[in-house]
Amino acid sequence: MEESVKKESKKSSSPRFFEGVKMEFKKISWPDRKTTFKQSVAVVIISIVVGAIIAILDFGAKNGVNFITNLGIK
Repeated sequence: MEESVKKESKKSSSPRFFEGVKMEFKKISWPDRKTTFKQSVAVVIISIVVGAIIAILDFGAKNGVNFITNLGIK
């Protein structure tokens, strides 16, 4: 008997949840197309710059370690 009551309460709370979600989505202040484009370009440029910095540091670290490990071989 209790299980049927729990199932019914879950079914009735589901539509209320989605109504709440719908109301919250109406409150969101979405950015305009121009702002979204500017922010997207900024993210891409920063990602490329950070990737280049990491690649340079990795290259330097690799060559540094190779240089240090090869000192004793000569």
